[in-house]
Formats: sequence, structure tokens, C-alpha cells
Amino acid sequence: MSIPIPSYGFGVLLLLCCFGVSLSTSQNNGFSVELIHRDSSRSPLYNPTETKFQRISNSVHHSINRAKYVNQMFYASSHTNTLVSNLTPYLGVGHIMSYSIGSPPFQMYGYLDLLIDMIWFQCKPCNPCLNLTSPIFDPSKSSTYTNIPCDHSKCYYLRYAKCISDNYLSSDTFTLNSTTGSPISFPGIVIGCEHKNAGGFPLEGKVSGMIGLGGGPLSLTSQLDYSIGGKFSYCLVPFFSNSNTSSTLNFGDAAVVSGPQTVSTPIKQIDPIAVTLQAFSVGNKTILLEQPAFAPITRRNTIIDIGTSITVLPMKVYSKLESAVVDLIKLQRVNDPSHDQLNLCYQSTIEELEIPIITAHFLGAYLQLKPLNTFMQIDDKVVCFAFTSYEYFGGAVIFGNIAQNNFLVGYDFQKKIVSFKPADCTNQ
Repeated sequence: MSIPIPSYGFGVLLLLCCFGVSLSTSQNNGFSVELIHRDSSRSPLYNPTETKFQRISNSVHHSINRAKYVNQMFYASSHTNTLVSNLTPYLGVGHIMSYSIGSPPFQMYGYLDLLIDMIWFQCKPCNPCLNLTSPIFDPSKSSTYTNIPCDHSKCYYLRYAKCISDNYLSSDTFTLNSTTGSPISFPGIVIGCEHKNAGGFPLEGKVSGMIGLGGGPLSLTSQLDYSIGGKFSYCLVPFFSNSNTSSTLNFGDAAVVSGPQTVSTPIKQIDPIAVTLQAFSVGNKTILLEQPAFAPITRRNTIIDIGTSITVLPMKVYSKLESAVVDLIKLQRVNDPSHDQLNLCYQSTIEELEIPIITAHFLGAYLQLKPLNTFMQIDDKVVCFAFTSYEYFGGAVIFGNIAQNNFLVGYDFQKKIVSFKPADCTNQ
């Protein structure tokens, strides 16, 4: 099936051009890198003037905005004749990774995104430039930088885009700092080196680009395929705990998720990565997922997203799930103090509230969600359900990063599965 290529609003529209990559050294035995939550004190975007609860409120707000983008993208991928030319990615509140480009290595920060299938950042000279505080990569200073011209023979993916002379694909050496302290370099990685940054892409501060892990041909995962065996995984530390430990992103054999309590579900669509969620259960009630208008449930209906904090459900499904939770929590409900963004809140703390176990029934994988995956402390004495509803183009499920906290989540593109294993991510 051919997939429409949406414009991501970067000004550059040729970022899905295919180009050969040769890796000098196989890293199939695996390596890991640090993954930093956008609001962690270890993040280059950390704002010390914000309270913890202001950050939580912001994360909910960003998640709701991102839901529209995700659903548009999911809908577009289901309609081969649909051209979506005005999609602007909404980053939400996700995780940041340090990486370097070029020779000598030029260090930058990028947002990690499972829905994007490219590596993109701002380059010198740029006109206009994004208003960033980070240094800008200068291709002329890298001895390994190579332009990919518009007439390259392998650019057959550009059916829905135009090659623009001052915004082009390139290739250069891509370097990651592993958690062992040793840098790992991959030559000839295709990148989007942006010189004309119109379109209002929501980058900020010292984060100057994005690292796509999606299933498209130019994602980092796809380009490193022969080196990492098509495998990556992550373990997300509960951000709103007292721990200041970073999360981890693993590649190759280090990314294998196996052993007791591991469950796996098939990847039903590779770009964007989508799986099938059949139901939620809480107590003695089971809430079945309705068939979206654009995606038969036997095929796929759910995107697992690390850029969205809360889990977003179709409105009817959310209402039934909320009702089942309310039946089991016999406390007085209160309003969400963060501008009524969340619908189900209680006057309590996470420790005091008796939260029922909610099970997500993925195809072939039943995932028991603990209280830290389903509720969040939104204020000193207010706890809110970390799920919401948003209806758009029939409504895909967006399985957010709070629901994934303290799970080792692994993607294997060769076996076409996503695996989950309970873990203490602070000790990974």
C-alpha cells in the first residue's frame, strides 16, 4: 500500500527521499543512550521557575494539542488518495536526546519521536531562522558532509513534495554517546539540513531538531537497520516521581525484551507504527474498542506515543472507562485545578487513593497498568485520571508515555512486534 507523505511544515518537503547508507561497524551486540524528559532538571529546557504542578498542567495541555496532529497523521496514512499538506507536528511533552553531527562532531539536542521518520535540524546559513538559543550546525565545517541533489535517482518518494534548492537532504556522520561513555559513530546517515525555516515548527531553546524512530525509510531505526537488527527499546522513568534518574534508549541486542512477564503484540502498520488495542478492563467490566471509521479493528487502531503524556481515547470508549473507574472509587470528585483539562479528579494523593488495576488488552498482550500509569498528582491534594478523550477523524487511540512508565517497551521491526515487560526504569 502506498502511503501519502504529509508536509510537516518545515519548509523542506523532501525529507522522505531514500538514500543508501553503509555502516562501518556493526553495533548489533547493542548499546544504550540517555533519554531525558523535556521537563527534567537534567533537560536543556528545564525552567526552574515553574512548579512541578505547572509542568504537569503544561504536559496535559500539550498532550491534548498533539492528539489532533496524531489523529490527522493516522487518518492520512489510511487514505492513499488523501494529501494532507498543512500538518504541523506538535511535539507535546516528550523526551530529548543528545547527539552529534559531522566531522569533527557538532553536539546538539533533538526531540525523540516515534511518529516521525526522519532526522531533521536547523543549519547555517538560515533565512529565516528559528529562534533558538543553541548553536547552529554549519555544514561547511564538516569534512564528511555531502549534499543529496534534487535529481538524485533514488528520490522516487517525492510524489507529494517538491525539491527546494535551498532546503535539501544531505548525509553526514551521526554520533551517539553511549551510557558506557564511549561515542558510537555511523557514517553516511541521511539528514534533513534545514536552511529556510518558515512554518512555525515548535522547537525552543537548545533543542534544535528531531530524531525520528518511526518506520519510514529515513528514520534513525531504519537507517541503522543492518547495524542494530531493526530493534530498539526504551524504559521511561516515572517523571513525576522524586527520582531524577534519566530514562534509557537501547539499540540492537541491548534492546531485546524477553523473559518472565514479557508480552508482545504485532505491529499492524509500520508508518506510523500502529498496533491493535481490543479492550480495557477494570474490575468486572470490559470496555471494547469500537471500530474506527477509517481503520478496521482487525488491522490497527492504536499508536504508542512517547510524545504524548496522557492516553487519549475515542469519546465513547473514554466515557465507558471513566464510568467503570468511578464505580470502584468511592470518593468525592473535584474539578481539575489546571484549567479543567482532565475530567476525573479526586481530593486525595496517589498514596491515599485506592486505584483499581486497569488492563489494556492489546492483540496477544494483556498489559496491567499500575496506579502510576493511570493517575497523576495534579496538585498537592488532587489526583486526576491520566486519560482523556478527543474525537477527530473517527479517533485513534494514543497510548501515552505515562501509561508506559516503568515498562521496558521494545520494537522489533524484523519480527514486527512491540513487547512490554514490567521494569524498574530507575535501575535500568
